Amino acid sequence: MKKFYQKGMAIGLAALLTVSLAACASSGGNSTADQTTAISTAEPTVAATGTSADATAGAATAAALSESAITINNTIENSAGGEHAITADGETASYRNTKVVKTGDSSQSDEADFYGDNAAIFATNGGTLDLSDMVVKTDGSHANAVFSYGEGTTVNIKDSYIETAGNCSGGLMTTGGGTMNASNLTINTSGNSSAAIRSDRGGGTVNVDGGSYTTSGTGSPVIYSTADITVSNAAMTSTASQGVVVEGKNSVTLNNVTLNADNNKKNSDKSSWYQAVMIYQSMSGDAAEGTSSFTMNGDTLTNANGDIFFVNNTATDIALTGATIVNNDPDGYFLRAAAAGWGSEGSNGGQVNLSAKQQTINGDMLVDEVSHLNLTLSDSSVFTGAINSSGQAGEVYVALSGGAKWTLTADSYITSLTCDADSIDLNGHTLYVNGTAYTAGTASTGQAIAVVSTGTSRGGDTPPGKPGEQSGSDHGAPPEKP
Repeated sequence: MKKFYQKGMAIGLAALLTVSLAACASSGGNSTADQTTAISTAEPTVAATGTSADATAGAATAAALSESAITINNTIENSAGGEHAITADGETASYRNTKVVKTGDSSQSDEADFYGDNAAIFATNGGTLDLSDMVVKTDGSHANAVFSYGEGTTVNIKDSYIETAGNCSGGLMTTGGGTMNASNLTINTSGNSSAAIRSDRGGGTVNVDGGSYTTSGTGSPVIYSTADITVSNAAMTSTASQGVVVEGKNSVTLNNVTLNADNNKKNSDKSSWYQAVMIYQSMSGDAAEGTSSFTMNGDTLTNANGDIFFVNNTATDIALTGATIVNNDPDGYFLRAAAAGWGSEGSNGGQVNLSAKQQTINGDMLVDEVSHLNLTLSDSSVFTGAINSSGQAGEVYVALSGGAKWTLTADSYITSLTCDADSIDLNGHTLYVNGTAYTAGTASTGQAIAVVSTGTSRGGDTPPGKPGEQSGSDHGAPPEKP
């Protein structure tokens, strides 16, 4: 079984380890270092109030910050499996100019993914951590670098360098409704299933401004969201995985970022397609069912392999405004809304509301028979491409207004159309609207398709029990992640 995050189970773990290196695996602790002794090497500054005033200051895009550029006055090390180097449990504390080194594996993958077991830096129970000028390095499985768990818990981190080397070891990790605020970070992860900006069950709120974020492992997008994640003014690169994955009723908003994605390795056999942005529902229980959202404002996205967007087994709102989107794969689609290996056959397509303002779109779109698309182009947007060029499949509504233009590159099949008389350039091709050929130079009024999704909460439910109490076998084997 291959997936982004293996939810640990006592039964069958050994078998899973032999099947896939990419799966999140745990091999237990390998040291008995004392956490209290480690922390005593650097005294925290305990504040009487909450977040520091400048915790997220600065909005300019920062160049990659090197480890050597950070002045280090203290070093904290921990090598005990399941322990932390720094913990804020219901308290407020600050660390500055500190190097944190965490080794050792977690023997409880659920505890690590959901509750922060084995994280280098960990805040919980409404605690607040203010971190600046930090170097954080982890080398172990399930060794997330900086972890915020639980409602009311906040981590503020800025001007810091983070590096993780083990599988299932994210850079920033947020679960259980926690908050993470980050500014001007450099994060590099090399393990499998190790997103640079990562969340899991229970979600939360993540705000990232500035910095550089790079992943090189299989199943390691720059962002994996089961939360509300906003990234602004940042450079992001994935060299083996999607750039962004949104699961379930959650969101990713990108403002003025540069994203380079090269998804070229498979972490699951549930889909044969590669993509820069994947929006789906795994049905693992890690993310509530419902309509997700993905927003790009003035960004640059460059894709090396496959499709730009892939939507499967969920409903989503995709909003693009003034973004530069380039697909260097001539065979890739701009949008593929289609069934794959997640969900129930016959009802596991993608339901998409795609709106574009002041946007150029180049590339074809495919909407299969169990999927829907409402494509709304406005404010002088330009779409050059075809929709379902092989024939009618799923329902598609196209609306063009405010000077928006569509130039066909092949015959296209949609079910409803709203446009002005000069909105569409057939370019020698035929546009079929509900089976009837559209006449060039005519206005049309159509009706949008109802895109309906279920679910009433965001971020998934926190698993039964509390940290240290839950058995991974309670859940059964979760579905594979991409």
